[in-house]
Formats: sequence, structure tokens, C-alpha cells
Amino acid sequence: MANHKSAIKEMRASARRRQVNQIHRSRARTFLKKTRRLIASGEVDEAKLAAQQAVSALDRAAQKGIIHKNAAARQKSRLMKRLNQAQQ
Repeated sequence: MANHKSAIKEMRASARRRQVNQIHRSRARTFLKKTRRLIASGEVDEAKLAAQQAVSALDRAAQKGIIHKNAAARQKSRLMKRLNQAQQ
């Protein structure tokens, strides 16, 4: 437990940042799962729309520094690869 005034304040700020980061990370993961599920079930048209949302959420999380930009790029690449294979 923090004893100094500045450390206590930093703990409060850290808790707020953690909640905000969790929201963005969870949002991206949810859209990724939704897209993968739609691809697996063969609903390609709906999967395209979900993929757009997933890409947007990943870009937003990467821009805010919540996930690394290369990690976002890797996930987007794998997702689009699956989507393109499903279209064929």
C-alpha cells in the first residue's frame, strides 16, 4: 500500500487508466470474436461489417497505446486472411 501522497494519487490515476484501457481492449476482443464466429458460420456479408468494426477498434486501441501497433497489425492481418479465405 502506498504511503506517500503522490503515490496514493498515482494509484488512483492508475486505476482510472486501467478501467479505460480495459474498455477499449475488451471492445476490440469482442469484435474479433464476433467476426471469427461469423466467418466460421459462413455468414460472409455480416462478417465483412464486423471486420470493419474490429479493425476500427484495434486501430483505436493501438493509437491510444493500449495494445502495441504491431500486435494490432498482426491481428488485423490474420482476421482479413480468414475473411478472404472464407469469401473464396
